[in-house]
Amino acid sequence: MATLVTHYGEKKSMYRDFYKLQTIPFGLTPDPKYIFKTESHLEVTANLKYCIEHSKGIVVVLGEVGTGKTTTLRSMIQQFGHDILAVYIFNPYLTVSEFFELFTDGLKLGLPRSSSKADLLSAIGRTLAVRHSKGLRTVLVVDEAHGLSTNLLEEIRLLANFETNSEKLLQVILCGQPELRGKLNQPQLRQLKQRVSLRCMILPLAGHEINKYIRFRLKTAGAERVDIFDSGAVELIGQVSLGIPRIINNICDNALLYGYAGAHQTINAKVIREVIEALDISANDLTNDDDNSMDGEQWESPQMATVSAIGGIQR
Repeated sequence: MATLVTHYGEKKSMYRDFYKLQTIPFGLTPDPKYIFKTESHLEVTANLKYCIEHSKGIVVVLGEVGTGKTTTLRSMIQQFGHDILAVYIFNPYLTVSEFFELFTDGLKLGLPRSSSKADLLSAIGRTLAVRHSKGLRTVLVVDEAHGLSTNLLEEIRLLANFETNSEKLLQVILCGQPELRGKLNQPQLRQLKQRVSLRCMILPLAGHEINKYIRFRLKTAGAERVDIFDSGAVELIGQVSLGIPRIINNICDNALLYGYAGAHQTINAKVIREVIEALDISANDLTNDDDNSMDGEQWESPQMATVSAIGGIQR
């Protein structure tokens, strides 16, 4: 294969021109424009909307690394109307004081940094009550929630106690890797676990969705051809990635780069094998044998029982 000698950014620009793309189709950033609406995604989104609309309180969203949890959250937040205020926290490694600082900033309370915790909670309670009285909803969205400390999870549980006689004033979405399930099973967090009204699972792509996913992203990027990857390449990508979108994106992005360098108008399995070897990717690296994994769900036929709920949509 031809040696890749130019600057990485320049090479990407060149492969974009070579394959007649308007934008880079397989970026690794969570761009909602590229969200691929699988049955799993649609089901999770529908249940989250249901919980917010019906004030269900705490919701847990689980998904393996790279399955599109952050993209799903950001896409959903973008769809919120003016009646919903979402406070999105993406870094779980915070102290309790840092968390309250971010949360109150998101609520636009304008409190001085020196405010006591009692003052913070009082202001939060008033704001939530006023918004509720006006028919407005408030949502706390915590991404990477598996990284939250036990103390911080307990503080979030206590925030969820703001309520009227019939409705929760604050909706909480905890989104994280399957390890979050194990954390919630800790005895000291049993009160929080009991308050989880609904659980959702974002699944990897099924085998038959891999080709559709790749074509969708190429089309979204403005490609004149969406069959740049042949069937052998797609099959190999599926086998190695186990249907995890982030891994698929990484393989496809590098494959386009290698394809450009080798002047290949169509990406075949040989190019994909070169990429996989260069990236040192193995399906074994993507599996989690821990007890907190995805309960043995197989990529070839992912189980679509993505929701367990007290209320909500169930399958």
